[in-house]
Amino acid sequence: MAPIDFSNPDYVFSAEERDRLKRIEKEFEKGISELQAIGPAVTIFGSARSSESSWEYQSAFALGKALADRGVGVITGGGPGVMEAANRGAREGGGVSVGLNIALPREQHPNPYLSLGLEFRYFFTRKFLLIRYAFGFIAFPGGFGTTDELFELLTLMQTGKLERRPIILFGSAFFGKVRTWLEAELVAQGYIDRSDLDLIQVTDSVDQAVEHLFCCVPLATAVDRKLSESL
Repeated sequence: MAPIDFSNPDYVFSAEERDRLKRIEKEFEKGISELQAIGPAVTIFGSARSSESSWEYQSAFALGKALADRGVGVITGGGPGVMEAANRGAREGGGVSVGLNIALPREQHPNPYLSLGLEFRYFFTRKFLLIRYAFGFIAFPGGFGTTDELFELLTLMQTGKLERRPIILFGSAFFGKVRTWLEAELVAQGYIDRSDLDLIQVTDSVDQAVEHLFCCVPLATAVDRKLSESL
């Protein structure tokens, strides 16, 4: 896909560009219409490569189930690994389990534990929707995709483009090093403020992660409202 020379006064959108804009709009419309009524939910990020026997998979499964027990749905990228584990925990716990899958050249199939699954062509529409309907976020260790999602969240909250919501980094052996690097390099060199580190909470405890999420007043309020409406 070649860059567009918008400085050219004679430029007109090609049929290809108009088709692309329509696809983008369609993805946004579909996602918003499907997700706006899912109720209180938390988005969980993490590697697609984590095996079922890994601590990440087991912890994400426990988190998904613990959230379902508290009336909170789970949103993930819809794939295998940590995403599957969180969806599986939510589904087996009787909760809402949402997966926003991405179509890739090496096809990523949706995991089988979704109560609602959507597929996206564009990463940025998918990422917007992973963020838009979540009251909080939990990141497990992962690769470029997980790192991209985490640092975009931090950027959005740091710049005030997104209201502050809990961001929990699960796995101190991994994320403790990330936090140390942020402090030793970004804070020390003045690229971020020390107070920006308050955006993140590092833990190894499922119970602690859930309790920290419920410190978010909007989440607690939304769950209370959901419970009262079901009575």
